[in-house]
Amino acid sequence: MNIHELRKIGKDNLILNNIEDAQTKNEILLQFVLKMSKVELVINSDKSLEENKVCEFLTYIDQIIKGKPVQYITNEQEFMKLKFYVDENVLIPQPDTEILVEETINQINELVREKQNIKVLDLCTGSGAIAISIKRYTKESGKNVDVFASDISEKALEVARKNALNNNEKINFINSDMFENIEEKNFDIIVSNPPYIEKEMIKSLSKEVQNEPILALDGGKDGLEFYKIIVKDGYKHLSVNGRILVEIGYNQKKNVMNLFEETKKYYGIKCTKDLSNNDRVISARYNKEYQI
Repeated sequence: MNIHELRKIGKDNLILNNIEDAQTKNEILLQFVLKMSKVELVINSDKSLEENKVCEFLTYIDQIIKGKPVQYITNEQEFMKLKFYVDENVLIPQPDTEILVEETINQINELVREKQNIKVLDLCTGSGAIAISIKRYTKESGKNVDVFASDISEKALEVARKNALNNNEKINFINSDMFENIEEKNFDIIVSNPPYIEKEMIKSLSKEVQNEPILALDGGKDGLEFYKIIVKDGYKHLSVNGRILVEIGYNQKKNVMNLFEETKKYYGIKCTKDLSNNDRVISARYNKEYQI
């Protein structure tokens, strides 16, 4: 069997099983198994393949059909133009979350006008993609930003540490259930993409998403469990003019903004939309008139 024939078999199987983005996933797997670029696949389309390579590729196609994300097979996901290792212990970073990173960097740019050194905490870091991206792009622009990242899962932190090493960035990692082990009290920014899917909605998600860690998806009965903790305890770990930024689901703007507003501990509460015009990021500033 040659490359052209195998490509067609893989694509047809994925389409037959109603797999979204079948052609893209087929190409990613083919490049991964054969260790070839897109151009090399075209140039060598008539090349005969060893049976073990054919079997490996078809095994991966079967795993995709059963719901395994292609990123967990290749152990790679691009985010903010950086490459990240991912496996079953972490949520796969998505393009929509880049809006959270970009808005965080915008607010860091505002803060550096007031102070020289900035401290950032990425709560529920998972793969570390948010923390590492913030560190990379603020460092490149010459800003002195000290980034901390926490997660309840030690296995997730192992992945995050690996990504920090692979991307040559220094991040201070903390194993913590939300703020439980966070000793710092003067972060300038707390950023988080917490679990926010309503518990009962998880079973209605695609097979692919259901194969990601439930721990990183389950936001409790109303999807707001972690936002409530962030709002309730976040200000205790902020500097006087500190900010909180959180990613939200497309329908959570009103509820999350209400959580911030009702405490009277925050001001300047606003929502930023993503490229699809969905509500994506809520940001709020610590009310410096409020004293702990």
